[in-house]
Amino acid sequence: MTFFDLLELDFVQTALIAAAVLGLVAGALGPFIVTRKMAFAVHGTSELAFTGGAAALLLGVGVGYGALAGSILAAVLLGVLSRRESDRDSVIGAILAFGLGMGILMLALYKGRSSNKFGLLVGQIVGVDSTDLKLLVVSSVAVLAVLAAIYRPLFFASVDPDVAVARGVPVRGLSIVFAVLVGIATALSVQVVGALLVLALMITPAAAAMRLTASPVRAVVLSVVFAEVAAVGGILLSLQPGLPVSALVTAVSFVIYLVCRGVGAVRTGGTRVA
Repeated sequence: MTFFDLLELDFVQTALIAAAVLGLVAGALGPFIVTRKMAFAVHGTSELAFTGGAAALLLGVGVGYGALAGSILAAVLLGVLSRRESDRDSVIGAILAFGLGMGILMLALYKGRSSNKFGLLVGQIVGVDSTDLKLLVVSSVAVLAVLAAIYRPLFFASVDPDVAVARGVPVRGLSIVFAVLVGIATALSVQVVGALLVLALMITPAAAAMRLTASPVRAVVLSVVFAEVAAVGGILLSLQPGLPVSALVTAVSFVIYLVCRGVGAVRTGGTRVA
């Protein structure tokens, strides 16, 4: 089949729509994740999303729902257990190890197709059906709506939490709400790049964008653009040679990061521009 013949297939079109929606959500959340230094938290959350997906496979229910439940549980645990900044890394490490261990146990108990097991780890977006797409779209709309509602206080709390507390901003509550939003987005990302490579969409595009500008609005716009290019571009590049989608999504994302890092260094001599 030619490249254009592949584009006419229903599952490819579904995958492209899913990738575009996911790129929008991951790109919008990414700059806040980077500013709040939550990259490790995203990785820990992805492990419980993996555990939830594995449990869903074992129970015979939708993997998307299981991943979503697992990631929200991880977000709540992170919010409750890491009350102090000094506790965050150790709490994330404990949750990450637990999630990965339980996920592996559940996959060992699962007697179905091995491709389903592999897909949880490295992504299998070509397996996204109409039900998964509906869940992804509804969840994404909810995440973006909440993010829009809390954007200003969240930005204030992310940049200068001490001053935000003094001004009466509910920093603690915002942290928990944002952790839940990240958990939902992480669960959605697992379907594209898998639990092991989720940082490629949740972190790398935002890190690239913040190499080019210090403006919050421009950083979000660039992050969304880079995430869209990585997610959609990775799928398009994988079609004709039949290569793994996750590998190409992560490769495109990393190339964008390297280019932005180089451009930022040339323009500013190693410092960011406003």
